[in-house]
Amino acid sequence: MRLLDALVEQRIAAAAARGEFDDLPGAGAPLALDDDALVPEEVRVANRILKNAGFVPPAVEQLRALRDLQTELNAVSDQATLCQLQARILALDMALESLRGGPMVLPREYCRRIAERLSERVGSGATANAGSQ
Repeated sequence: MRLLDALVEQRIAAAAARGEFDDLPGAGAPLALDDDALVPEEVRVANRILKNAGFVPPAVEQLRALRDLQTELNAVSDQATLCQLQARILALDMALESLRGGPMVLPREYCRRIAERLSERVGSGATANAGSQ
């Protein structure tokens, strides 16, 4: 395999030296990187194949959802909504940690129930606070 890799690298270097890559679309422009920076390198190729076939890995979906929640969290000033978003972020983060094989492996359903319970408590606390004012 290394011989094949060396041959490919040699041919690529020769083509680059001849300037065969100079007129390619997007030459000199920054690369558009996907959301797979946290995905292990050995899994990225399989994920790209699935993505091209219309499937997105669960970890990528969750990372996108986490990014969207973080953006939403930065724009919120209401304390009750803020706590609900934080609960959802916590649940998503725990689910991601379990996908990574981290120290705590919790089922997705359990994480969802935790987020719901936290949201209910925040909602009842916000209602109690509003009634006391």
